[in-house]
This record gives sequence, C-alpha cells and structure tokens, in this order.
Amino acid sequence: MAVMWSVTKLGPVPKLKNPILIEGLPGIGNVGKVATDFIIDKVNAKCIYEFNGTSIPHSVFVNEKNLVELPKIELYVKQHPHRDILFLAGDVQPITEEACYDFCEKVLEICGALGCKDIIALGGIGLKQIPKQPKLYCTGTDNATVKDFVKQTGVSSRIYGIVGPIVGVSGVLVGLAGKQKKRAIALLAETYGHPMYLGVKGARELLKVLNKYLKLKLDLKQLDAEIEELEEEMMTRGPEKLPKMRRGALGETSYIG
Repeated sequence: MAVMWSVTKLGPVPKLKNPILIEGLPGIGNVGKVATDFIIDKVNAKCIYEFNGTSIPHSVFVNEKNLVELPKIELYVKQHPHRDILFLAGDVQPITEEACYDFCEKVLEICGALGCKDIIALGGIGLKQIPKQPKLYCTGTDNATVKDFVKQTGVSSRIYGIVGPIVGVSGVLVGLAGKQKKRAIALLAETYGHPMYLGVKGARELLKVLNKYLKLKLDLKQLDAEIEELEEEMMTRGPEKLPKMRRGALGETSYIG
C-alpha cells in the first residue's frame, strides 16, 4: 500500500515573492532543526500547512500543560523584503524509506504550487568527537547552483570523502528537487555523532551562513548563551547525557530525554 500523508491548510496563504524553502527536520546533532526553529521564532514565521501521517514514530509528547500531543511536521512562511521564505520544521522525520520519498514528493508539490524553485536542506555530519569549530560543507543539484552558493557564502563544496550518503529528508528532498529541475542545496555542519547530542555550535554556523545569505539580520546572542550553558552541562554530565531538542524555540522547555 502506498504511503499516504494528510496535509491540513491552516489559513490563507499569501502570494509569495520568489520564495525559497529552508528544511530543518531532526537529524544528526539536530543542527538543522535547532537552526530552523531559531529562525522561525525570531522572525515570527506563520504556520500555513501541517503534515500528518501513519509513517511517523508511534509516540506522543507530553507538553508543558502535562497533556499529550502527536508529533508534527509543519510548513511556515515569512514574507521578507529580500525574498519570501518557507520553513519546513517539525518534531520527527518519516520512519521508512517509502514514507520519506512520498513525503518529499508532497513537500515539493506544495512548494511548487507556491512558486518555490529554490531549496536549502540543513543537516549534520557526524564526527567521533565534538568539534571545537564546526566546519560547513555544501553540495547540490547542479554545478551552477553550488558554485553560486559557494560564491555568496564561502562554504566549502569539497565534500566528496567527507560525508557518506545524506540520509533522510535532507538528502531525498534535494535529490528529488533536482529531478524536477529545481535548484537545491544540502548545507551540512560538522557535529558530534552521538544520538543524544545537541549540536548547538553546528547550528550556529548554519545560522551565520543563512543570516548572511537570506539577509535576515538575526541577533545570535541568545544562541551564544545556549552554547555556554550546554558546554557547562557537558563538563558535569557528559555529552551523551544532554537532552535532545524537540519542537519549540531555544530557551523554552522543549527537550526530549
């Protein structure tokens, strides 16, 4: 049976100007999720679509009201003077290969209807040790797209041999976008490869690039404070005991574990 996703429209969608999609779902170090959630919170992006399906983890979260809620994947929008921005964010990723392909096709269908031809998918490169200064790498759908991104951001595209397969939505979304002649970049930050590690330093490096590339004018001081707090925790608890972030802005009670 084909994997099916239900998509709920949550309100009127404005006419968008040259929109770009930023994808940041949970993954290695949750670097993409931390970065995307931070931007959504800071720019007050509006949620316009919600994705639900049976191919997400069979679990619920207990929220700050001590009530359960199902995991969500959501599409946000922020109209911006430079260009309008879509954000794909959420608590989880599809749990099967078939579901991942089906989900990415659905995302591309919706974004295409909104006039989106450009995508940046965020992810992590898992290392055996915590990087003191995480490096960023990029790849993409075609040479012209990658060269233009490198020229504007300074990120290295010499990624062959640094990373293996890019697994999950961050990889499949870019691959399928290329087949549809859309321009897509996978922007990856080094982070510690432990499943319980929260890669805030890697997320900050992603944010620095996106801040410049999208002309967001974000103040990253709050994230710097989070990094200091997490480093203090690592000194006492160890990186393997740090909490995993779930949906919500930094500074909120929004962790798993």
